[in-house]
Order: sequence, then C-alpha cells, then structure tokens
Amino acid sequence: MPTPAPAPADLTGARALPPVEGHRGLTRGLLLVLALLFAIAPFATDLYLAAFPQMTGDLGTDETGVQLTLTAFLVGTAAGQLVFGPLSDRFGRVRPLVAGAVLCVLASALAVLAPTVGVLVAARVAQGLGGAAGMVIGRAVVADLVTGAAAARALSLLMIVGGLAPVVAPLAGSLLVGPVGWRGVLAVVLALAVLMLVAVLAVVRESHPPSRRAAARELRAASGSTARDLRSRTYVGNTLAFAFGFAVMMAYISASPFLYQDLMGLSEVQYGLVFGVNALLLAVVSGASARLAGRLPVQRLLATGLGASLLASAALLLLVLLDVPAGWFTLPIAAAIAALGLVMGNGTALALAAVPRAAGSASALLGALQFALAALVSPLVSLGGATSPLNLAVVMVVSAAVALGGWALGNAGRRPGAGVPAQRRHG
Repeated sequence: MPTPAPAPADLTGARALPPVEGHRGLTRGLLLVLALLFAIAPFATDLYLAAFPQMTGDLGTDETGVQLTLTAFLVGTAAGQLVFGPLSDRFGRVRPLVAGAVLCVLASALAVLAPTVGVLVAARVAQGLGGAAGMVIGRAVVADLVTGAAAARALSLLMIVGGLAPVVAPLAGSLLVGPVGWRGVLAVVLALAVLMLVAVLAVVRESHPPSRRAAARELRAASGSTARDLRSRTYVGNTLAFAFGFAVMMAYISASPFLYQDLMGLSEVQYGLVFGVNALLLAVVSGASARLAGRLPVQRLLATGLGASLLASAALLLLVLLDVPAGWFTLPIAAAIAALGLVMGNGTALALAAVPRAAGSASALLGALQFALAALVSPLVSLGGATSPLNLAVVMVVSAAVALGGWALGNAGRRPGAGVPAQRRHG
C-alpha cells in the first residue's frame, strides 16, 4: 500500500508526516495509560509533602535538606524532558519510554531505601529524569496519532488528570503518612512507577516507526532543520501561551496555603475543600474544552481561556489594591484558574502541531519551559520575605498577559482550519 503524501496539519499549516499504518489509534485504553504517565509527576511531587517534618528527624537533616528532595525532582523532570523528547524522535517512542519507566522504577526503589538525605536527593533527580519520559513522550504520542480538534480534545482530557492529581496527592499523603511513614508513602510512588512500566509494556505501541522517522528526515532535507520549526512564530507563540498559562496556576498553588489559611483564617480541612473546588472547576472546564474542540476553532478556545484568566487576574489585583476583605479574593482566583481549562490542552495541541516532524523535541522544550517557569514563579509570590496577595496578583496578571501575547504571536492573522479537515485519525 503506497504511503500517503504528507498533508498540511489542520491547526497551523505545518506539513504533517504520513499516517501510522497498522496502529490502532488513540484508543480509550491508550488514553488511560497516557493519563497515568501524566499523573506520576504530581503524585511524586505532592504525595510526601505531609511527611516533611518526619523526614527531618529520621534522616538527621533540616528543613532545607528535605526541601531539596522536592527541588531535585523538579530539576530532574525538567532535564528529563530535554533528554527523552529528542531521543523519541530519533529512536521511536516506545524504547525511550520503556527506558524512562525502568529508570523511574529503580530510582523510586532507591528513594524508599535511602539511608541519607544525600542518597534521597540523588534518587529523586533520577526519579524525575525517568518520570519525565512519560510526560514528554505521552504528548508526542498524541501528536503522532491525532491532530486538530482530536488532539486538543485528548490533551484537554489528560490535563484533567494534571489538575486533579495535585489535589488528591497531598490529601492521600496526609492520610498515609501516619500509618505507613514517609518510606511507605514513597513506596506508593514506587508502586505507581511499576504500574506505569507494566501499562507501557502492555498497551503502548510504536507511533513513530522507521517509516515516519525516514519521512521526517526527508522533510528536514527538503525544508530545513527542525531547529527552524522550533523557532517559528507558531511554535514559540503557542508554547509561551501554554507555559505562562501554567505559571498562573503555579503562582496560585504556591501562594494558596498562606492565602487561605493565614490570611483568610481557614482550617486545613477548609483549605483542602476550597482548593478542591478550584481543581474541580478546572477539571469541568477542561472537560468542556474537550467537547467544544470539535465545534469551535482551537485557536479561539485558547484565546478565550487566556483572556478570561487575564481579566480575572486583573480583577484580583484591583480588589487587592482596594483593600477589600480577603474573602472576596476567592472569586477572581477561582475564575482565573478555571479558565485555564481552555488553555492547557489547546495550547499544547497548537504548539505540537507546528512541528509534526519532531513532536518529541517540541514536547521536550514545551515541558522544560513549563517546569522552569514553575520553579521561578514559586519564590516570586513571596518576594520581600513573605507571601502577599499583591505579589500573587501581580505575578498572575503578568503571566496571563505574557501568555495572551504568546497567543497573539502564534495565531494572530491565521484562519483556523483553512482548507483541511478538523481532525485526523490513524489506525
């Protein structure tokens, strides 16, 4: 059967690679496995937070040493995306994904058994490196198999996991740390890593086979290097829209304990409930985005989400400057975070569609920028030695404004879906 000629990608106009012949496509089972890959990082980050005081005594270290284990994981996750993304473009998706999953399992086991905080820090770096493979290659697999509205829909569904996992993980960790201790909590992360490896081996099939890798090399020879695509307005703009949209959420997450507990006087349970409601709103809007992606242009959905998040963040800043009671802050914050349900999946879909011949590398840069901004934003909300509503509001407004500027850079003047179908399925 002759290989179909590459067709324009429906979101950005970039030339697409040929379909993946013989692949079952983006099935429900595969989507569930990709959701698991997306869940590993937030669970490995948040599940053991309640155990920090216990770890300080058991490992003979201080708060800074224990905090370093969290920073180490984030550094490993950012670096791992830059490693495994390009590897998956060169060698296919499955082999680097399996290698990353194996590394994550081994590092997770070492973390459980770590005798000192230094060993635990090293294990957490390796754990982040391995866990990053699932995130970066998972996005690339979606880009291999579907595009357009179908890609935006799938990525929006995966982002529901990304929104709910940071809420479930700390709650589950707080319930587990008493009965099983911090090593038991990390053993749960090990079990998730083992489940990830088994699921990858059982379900994931190659979506970037030699024929597509050869076609990608031909495209590079005909139209220039991948680096040129990664510097394109479309890719850079939509990547900025995604990453700075995520920065809005990270600013909120970093400031939320102070904001709700110290400033508003909520108890730990009340804080968890408010945080959970915001996460639920994010998940609901992400689900709505998945449904709307087949009916409205993805670019329009992304712009709507970014505009709404910016307006809500500006409303928060206005309320802070007017010195109203802190309880009023909950409304614009909830609106700003919920609106990101229109941003995460759609921004990712548009960015990856701009570089179809190197989806792994494109996913890697997008993910690395996402985690780098997450690491930068957290201390910004506490500039001056203390977290303040003003710092939070300013960071959210600036991040949302840059994200909307990224959308304008990547999409302004483009006619969505011109001359091509709304989606493409393989298999």
